[in-house]
Amino acid sequence: MTRAWHRPPTRGVEWEFEKVTFSREFPRNVVTKALVERAEHGGWELDRVRIGADGTRRVILRRKIIRAVRTA
Repeated sequence: MTRAWHRPPTRGVEWEFEKVTFSREFPRNVVTKALVERAEHGGWELDRVRIGADGTRRVILRRKIIRAVRTA
């Protein structure tokens, strides 16, 4: 399950977040490769990882939202 959302704007930087869940059947090296792929090709960085009692990994990725400023 993947879902992206935006955090309310604050001073300075705005971030976009995405939740990714991996079941316990995925070995650590497969999860690492998937996250590295998203980082290299999508501009995502690791924000938080939680490992549940059942072994599922809940990962939150983030990336900066770059707003284009119009010049006259």
